[in-house]
Amino acid sequence: MSAENTTGAASLHRDILTTLLPGFDGPVAPEWVLRRLRDGLGGVCLFGENIVDPEQLRALNESLRAANRDAVIAIDEEGGDVTRLFYDRGAPFPGNAVLGRIDELELTRRVAAEVGRALVATGCTVTFGPDVDVNANPDNPVIGVRSFGDDPELVARHSAAWVEGLQQTGIAASAKHFPGHGDTATDSHLALPVVDVPIETLRERELVPFRAAIAAGTRTIMTSHILIPQLDAEDPATLSPHILHSLLRGELGFEGVIVTDALDMKGASGVHGIPQAAVRALAAGCDLLCIGSKNTDAQLDDIVAAIAEAIESGLLPAERVREAAARVRALAATAPAVPAGPAAPEVIEPAHDDEEIARVVGSFEVSDATRERLASAAGIGTVVRIDTVANIAIGYSPWGPFAAEAVAASPSWLGRAELVTVAEGETIADPAALPGAVLVIGKDLHRHAFAREAIDALRAVRDDVVTVDMGWPSHDRGYADVATFGASRLLGDAVLAFVDGVLAPVAAR
Repeated sequence: MSAENTTGAASLHRDILTTLLPGFDGPVAPEWVLRRLRDGLGGVCLFGENIVDPEQLRALNESLRAANRDAVIAIDEEGGDVTRLFYDRGAPFPGNAVLGRIDELELTRRVAAEVGRALVATGCTVTFGPDVDVNANPDNPVIGVRSFGDDPELVARHSAAWVEGLQQTGIAASAKHFPGHGDTATDSHLALPVVDVPIETLRERELVPFRAAIAAGTRTIMTSHILIPQLDAEDPATLSPHILHSLLRGELGFEGVIVTDALDMKGASGVHGIPQAAVRALAAGCDLLCIGSKNTDAQLDDIVAAIAEAIESGLLPAERVREAAARVRALAATAPAVPAGPAAPEVIEPAHDDEEIARVVGSFEVSDATRERLASAAGIGTVVRIDTVANIAIGYSPWGPFAAEAVAASPSWLGRAELVTVAEGETIADPAALPGAVLVIGKDLHRHAFAREAIDALRAVRDDVVTVDMGWPSHDRGYADVATFGASRLLGDAVLAFVDGVLAPVAAR
């Protein structure tokens, strides 16, 4: 091989690496990650298991970007139920659904800017947010409160505000999940969802927030692993040239980085496997391939080999890979530097005063009958915690008042009540025997048969039961006496304050 050919092959190998965004296990970067970064790896995606505390994260990111100054350091920090910075204690932000219900654009910009400043302080460069899906289906198992709402225009204006607030800090946004994951009843982590609606519906609903995010300047857009037969009857959006090239690049005019949702999800690689999914995603028009979490050196060997073979065989044009790599490098070149030394705690975790908590409480949906039922109680004697299985995007981060109580300086009514936990396959042994008024707290209660059965059993023998749904409730609110539309730690603080506010006048009598 001539020197020119050798140089060309090395350059192409580096370009292939630049399109890849793996995850890894643990709080310290493995040597294989650092080596590949030195060879041109595009960056890494960080997950909860990679983070111990802000200073550890800053040091980790410093080591990653020392190996490759143009590395993309991406993280799933949505500022709500999906959090990585606060995976150990829950996020101190309200989350999209609450921001949509409050509907104050300046608040949305401010929250996004707070998220951005925390990411800058810890050395990250991209966050996979905002979620701009229109949550058209209340049974959606993977979006729900991650959405600003079910009204396309409301979602659009808050999506734009979030992008603007975040990107003013230097962190790049990633509007997701294109072309819209809101009208699904299947989790694409586990299977391939199908959204079989006319293109007119997509244009009037799903695409409206993406147009707004693009107009606001979002640097990246994340694809979804969903099948939309009216656009492409064979390939999910991540693997569809028509959806990515004709619709996103052509009709919507997006010129930034197209990043895949994680390719280890069944919706993307369940049929083809991750290496071939990577080839097909690049061919379809994706620029940066999020591989998943806890990836290995051997996995990357297989992916790089599959891409190189596809180029050699003519299935994947080398120019497509070079184009993708150039976009990734341009994205990385504008990232803020890793700050020297630890950030001030208030930058990482802004405090919230009573007025802000009250504004969140005001976004709750509560019937007058529920307030009367709580007000007539002598106090909360029992809290029934409904533990549903969290979707993979959220993971097992502490949530709601249980997260808030865990970090509180002094115990609240929650700490004084008897706690009963109910999970899948479990029931309440004697609902009538539980002491005091009963507060049931869970997420998406209507979607889980065991949760409905537990609540029905309580209601059958008691008239002092109040349910708090911290997910996205059903249209009839049948299992949501109180609907909070989120379960971040801040929402947990608000639940504690709400119950205190209802019970306080009773205690003063």
